Amino acid sequence: MVRGVGTDIVVIEDLRLRMERSPGLEQKVFDPGESAYCRSMARPFQHFAARFAAKEAVMKALGTGWGAGVDFADIVVVRGAEGAPTVELKGEAARRVLAASGRVHVSLSHAGEHAVAFAVFEAQEELHHG
Repeated sequence: MVRGVGTDIVVIEDLRLRMERSPGLEQKVFDPGESAYCRSMARPFQHFAARFAAKEAVMKALGTGWGAGVDFADIVVVRGAEGAPTVELKGEAARRVLAASGRVHVSLSHAGEHAVAFAVFEAQEELHHG
C-alpha cells in the first residue's frame, strides 16, 4: 500500500549559487558517490539539483520533512542496475522503511532551469512511531 508521496522542485541556478557560497554544503548533503557522479557530467548542477529534489521528495514521502531524525545524508540517490535512479537509505530513513516492510521509489527529471523529483513510499505494514 502507498504510505506516502512526495515531490520537490529545485531551481538549478539557485542550488549552484548556494553550493558555491557554502563549500561544505556539498559534503553535508551529498554522498561522495553522488558528488562524483554529478561532477562527471557535462552539466553537474542539474544532476545535483535533481538529487537534492529527490532527497526532499523522499523526506516528504516518509512524512518527516527535514525533521524526525531524517537527514539529507540518510538518502543516497544511486543508479539501479538498469540505469534508473533508486535510493539507498541509512539511519532513521532506513529504520522507517524497514519497520513498514517497505521500499521507496523515485523519479527524477531536469529541463531548462528546474529539476524535479517524485517519491513514493510503499509499505506492507502499518508504520509505528516511537
